[in-house]
Amino acid sequence: MKKNFLLFFVIMIVSLFIASAWDKFPIIKNGVTAILDPSLGALFRINIYIGFIAIVGIISLLLTLAQKYLSDQVKLKELKEEQKYLQNEMKKYKDNPAKLMEFQKQQLEFIPKTFDLTLKPLIYPTVPIILLYRWFEGHLLPVFGKWWILYYIIASIFFSSIFRKVFKVA
Repeated sequence: MKKNFLLFFVIMIVSLFIASAWDKFPIIKNGVTAILDPSLGALFRINIYIGFIAIVGIISLLLTLAQKYLSDQVKLKELKEEQKYLQNEMKKYKDNPAKLMEFQKQQLEFIPKTFDLTLKPLIYPTVPIILLYRWFEGHLLPVFGKWWILYYIIASIFFSSIFRKVFKVA
């Protein structure tokens, strides 16, 4: 777990550097623009709103697939079942503080295990997603204003919940 966390931390630092260097180093901005404008930018040129929804859907699909195929779904499902069992036991013993504390302690033990299993799929797409957000900002800020990120979050939650059910992601 420590190795995954360290790798994730390093990638997040690199991503933050890249995001902050967007305007300082034109090679980053120009390179990303040269790649994304002909492909995803074409969707914006057709219709900014439909293009936005389509791109958010594509990103959500790719992230959901990464989560499904880069994480151990069997272990995640087992952990969720155990957590569900503990929650039911906690409901049964809600009047018994000693028993309730014991179940809460057991439930806290799941956090590092779940974190380790779900962290791995987040490591790989971090830098491309940060670059995509910066590119998005240049196209969406004039249309949606500073609220573009809120619209993105709402749309991505919508698409992710659908894709997670369709692909049975734990």
